Amino acid sequence: MNRYAISDIHGCQKSFLALLDKIAFSKNDELFLLGDYVDRGPNSKGVLDVIFDLRKKGYNLHCLRGNHEAILLRSLYDLTGLDTWLQTDGKRTLDSFGAQRSDEIPEVYLEFLRELDYFFETDGYILVHAGLNFNLFDPLEDTRDLLVIRHWYDAVRYDWLGERIILHGHTPMARIDIENQLLELKGNRYLDLDAGCVYAGSDRPDRAGLGHLCAFDMTNQRLFFQKNIDG
Repeated sequence: MNRYAISDIHGCQKSFLALLDKIAFSKNDELFLLGDYVDRGPNSKGVLDVIFDLRKKGYNLHCLRGNHEAILLRSLYDLTGLDTWLQTDGKRTLDSFGAQRSDEIPEVYLEFLRELDYFFETDGYILVHAGLNFNLFDPLEDTRDLLVIRHWYDAVRYDWLGERIILHGHTPMARIDIENQLLELKGNRYLDLDAGCVYAGSDRPDRAGLGHLCAFDMTNQRLFFQKNIDG
């Protein structure tokens, strides 16, 4: 049995399925998904449908909340939240559902999003969408930070972390930089799994080297990358 973690699928259903094939994900394995299933990419509904289908077939999945799921849920009751969501490519999520408003998304999908956890702790790992705020007595206390924090590596309190490793996404990182993080994993004890799949083909300098979906084999500490095939 292997345990895997994947983050920031962002509507890239085809790339997600290809990555699952690449790791040969089976019912004997365990998969942790670190949030941001929706927005930006072409098929948010399709990504959620893959998750639903895997669960229905008896695969072992654990799903976390990302900031994009939180923004979508906020849009249901807050007009400001709706504007924020649409500005973060929520329109593509609506299009994938054939909907005009977030409250037109079928309830089964919204209920799934409401039930998502903010973090997991499992044998030697802490899994979270964005990161931890080590300025707090309990870095796992502030759920907003778990969804949106960036630039937290220099603040890590290793006396609190101990031998655990933090797996996270949220901050897109080039494949080579993720691979370099893995080389330093024993000392640093954190690993970013957001390889910016949805930004494939971007001409922005700050998105150079992105365009992959990344899976981390937590059992053997190996990385797998799938190029974006969603367009």
